[in-house]
Amino acid sequence: MIWEGTKMRRVVLLALLALALPMAAWADGIDLINQYGSISASNAGISSTQSQLKGFNGIHAPAGHSLGSVSFTTGALLSGSLAAGGTFSATGSSFLVTGNGKYGVPKGTIFSGSFVGPISWVLVSGSGHKTLTYSLTGAIQGMLYTGRMVTGTTTQTIYSTAGQLAQGIGHIRGGDTHLTAPEPGTLGLLGTGLVGIAGMFRRKKTV
Repeated sequence: MIWEGTKMRRVVLLALLALALPMAAWADGIDLINQYGSISASNAGISSTQSQLKGFNGIHAPAGHSLGSVSFTTGALLSGSLAAGGTFSATGSSFLVTGNGKYGVPKGTIFSGSFVGPISWVLVSGSGHKTLTYSLTGAIQGMLYTGRMVTGTTTQTIYSTAGQLAQGIGHIRGGDTHLTAPEPGTLGLLGTGLVGIAGMFRRKKTV
């Protein structure tokens, strides 16, 4: 009976360790890729619509398909200008990633959060170009679909023309987002599992 109880405890600890290992793998982060869609832009802020989620942590959508959607909003312009580039506020901002449940991607909200700190809006093409290209970059934080709080960064490449931008119209060429889950809890769980299993083997050896 004592041996059976010891064996059961070892099985439980091995199960905990098995759960901890994939969590440790996620500690390096989650990479998201989005393409297409449009933005509406003014001094009151920037908001996106219909940008397609094309990549989720190594899973890529087949040609002509998507894995879900990505949408974001910023706060008001703090400095600079919409045409020349500047900085937007994170106040009242949002960043939402949803999955469609296909190709191994979770269905529903994958990430729900907002920008934190100033959001950079940089003209990268030069003002003399017919097509104006901007880079929108900022730090984000929020809740992952697993229930964990994560932080990260996103960079969205947006293009327009002088005439369209004057009307507040822009288009999303693509975006890259990297989310990072805090590691201490994961490493603590992994360490607890290893210590527990080591203890089991040590007790068995001394019996």
